[in-house]
Amino acid sequence: MVKKDETKSCCADIGCCKVESVITVDERGQTVLPKEIREKAKIHAGDKLAVISWERDGEVFCISLIKVEKLAEIVKGMLGPVMKDIMEK
Repeated sequence: MVKKDETKSCCADIGCCKVESVITVDERGQTVLPKEIREKAKIHAGDKLAVISWERDGEVFCISLIKVEKLAEIVKGMLGPVMKDIMEK
């Protein structure tokens, strides 16, 4: 039997994934992020969040939220070097 590596995360490159809470979707499709999570993530009224989904076999199996500012930083970090190479040619 293979021993499981307890130190390895299922999300190796992006940190630790865990269930923070269970929330309910109301009849209008709205949810509330618990105060503890908003405080921990430094989410404030008026902040913009991007909704990111992962699909497997044609079905969404994971939905994640990321602050738009952080997403922009990630995209710039990935595209910056590519754009620099294009501009130098």
